Amino acid sequence: MLRVQQYEQLIKAMVAHHGFSGPILEVERARAAQIDGTARKTLGTLIGDLVGTYVVVEKNGPIENTPIKSPENVNWLDMQTSVALSDVDFAQAERELKEMVGLRNNLVHHFIEQHDISSVDGCSRAQDALVTAYSRIDKNLAQLREWAKEMKNLQQAMSDVMQSEGFTDWLVNGIAPDDTLDWNASDIVRALREAYRTLATDG
Repeated sequence: MLRVQQYEQLIKAMVAHHGFSGPILEVERARAAQIDGTARKTLGTLIGDLVGTYVVVEKNGPIENTPIKSPENVNWLDMQTSVALSDVDFAQAERELKEMVGLRNNLVHHFIEQHDISSVDGCSRAQDALVTAYSRIDKNLAQLREWAKEMKNLQQAMSDVMQSEGFTDWLVNGIAPDDTLDWNASDIVRALREAYRTLATDG
């Protein structure tokens, strides 16, 4: 059961942190809300959230850009990390993830119903079943840790980019890496909008 709890905790962390979409100035608040919302989800729901968002099928050809629905004149961050698997590997991963739900529920709710622990033979069979279950959980936990490690590496790489001078120029001053200027994100336009909001009278 301790192994199952480790598995659930890692799944919760991955679901809470593998993606984000929202105003840049509200990243911390939105992240806290994501973590809080994930904490109350069942293992089955968590796995449903992970498959198709973080664990995805590898696609050939250029990546499609999905339009981001964000308010006008708001600096918006949309971040999504994922591990892309072949069709065969994805199907196997999805199957194994869903089997973990059944295994967990079986151990928690039905184990005593299935094993006669009042007899020596029953206890022996129950022990064998637990050893088999532990092995399956351990294997799935090792896979999950690999995915979590990849997620951490991707997010560290993104963090390094976001702390670079070029990113700061783009975010604060609206100067893109190709030296084009995004006026909506520039200091002067931001200052003018703030002045307008402060000084406007009846529009």
